[in-house]
Amino acid sequence: MESIFNKFKREFKQGTILNKIIYINVLSFLFFNIFSVIFSLFLIDINYIKELLVLPSSTKEVIKQPWSLVSYMFIHDNFIHLIFNLIWLHFGGKLFIQYLNQKQLLNIYITGGICGGLLFIISFNYLPALIDFGNHHLIGASASVIAIFCAIATHIPNYNVKIPFIGFAKLKYLALIYIILNFIYIEPEISKNPGGKIAHLGGALFGFLYVKQLLNITSKNKKNSFLSYLKKIFISQKTKNKKNHQMKEIDVILEKISKSGYNSLTKTEKELLFKSSKK
Repeated sequence: MESIFNKFKREFKQGTILNKIIYINVLSFLFFNIFSVIFSLFLIDINYIKELLVLPSSTKEVIKQPWSLVSYMFIHDNFIHLIFNLIWLHFGGKLFIQYLNQKQLLNIYITGGICGGLLFIISFNYLPALIDFGNHHLIGASASVIAIFCAIATHIPNYNVKIPFIGFAKLKYLALIYIILNFIYIEPEISKNPGGKIAHLGGALFGFLYVKQLLNITSKNKKNSFLSYLKKIFISQKTKNKKNHQMKEIDVILEKISKSGYNSLTKTEKELLFKSSKK
């Protein structure tokens, strides 16, 4: 009988990029929570390991742990935070890979998370309302998840999603509502986590711009392809017309030979006849 570990190992290896991202998030959550309980029984605190992986708002701290700009998006604070992100990731990710590809999904997850993290750091160091907040930490995959969701909403904005007790709603409206709510809750007096909301907006902006750029490249390729097709037709037609003209000239020359003989040809006519015989 196949062991649970081997089964998981096989499924992880054969799974999609989306499934692997989900597995990594779940495993990291289980690792920190299970070992935290075990070590706490021996009065050993391992939270310092977690602090090395979450993203600090202080630029001095970021320089000391630059890997946290990526590692933070695989760490979650609590079970609700994890489940909420994974539900959105699974929904947006499944839809994403139906229209785009897995490599692009990974690119947006990582780079969208980095953009959200950078906007988080910039905000806490340059926005007057947030400078006095002190050193905060960014944790969770939310910026990456919203980057993927906004990317697919930009690609297929009119795609209808059925929402229980509400009905159908277009992706673009769901993304817009999410962005507006995050923007409203940036205000420090309203939100306990303004930095997280800012990071979400950074991820959303990256997802939007990524697909817009992708659509522009696709549009240019199609235009170039169409122009190449027209050029090919034009050249083909031009070549065909040129050949028809040459054939008519040869027919005239051959008719002249049949009536007056080869010596009656001009020098130009003889050269044209010679070139034609070489083809």
